[in-house]
Amino acid sequence: MGYFSLKEVKFIESNEVCRLASSDLKNIPHVVPVNYIFKESSFYIFSDYETKKIKNIRMNPNVALIIDVYHAPKNRAILIIGKANIIERGDEYREIYNMFYKKFGWVRADPWKEGEAPLIKIVPNKKISWGI
Repeated sequence: MGYFSLKEVKFIESNEVCRLASSDLKNIPHVVPVNYIFKESSFYIFSDYETKKIKNIRMNPNVALIIDVYHAPKNRAILIIGKANIIERGDEYREIYNMFYKKFGWVRADPWKEGEAPLIKIVPNKKISWGI
């Protein structure tokens, strides 16, 4: 399975929302809920250009995300720490956009063209999971 165990992959793929944490150069954190696509051990998130997360990632590519489900008595989560980069055009952009378009109604309701919204790619370098 590569970087993630089979159980972790199933958990990641069974969810569609995570919380993405970024910070600026003063290490002031910013956390937002976002939809994601998981492909080949990387996470992909679309955003608008003027968001705090895009501004932060341009200054500081270190990010964290958490996918969590809390239902007593079994809480499950995976925390991922990694590096983010911004993709604005190209084959990878178009491929992930098509995946978002198929999966999320909000994309189909308000589609955009290549270069109109940045794509964040997160490559993990550390993970911690529990309850999975």
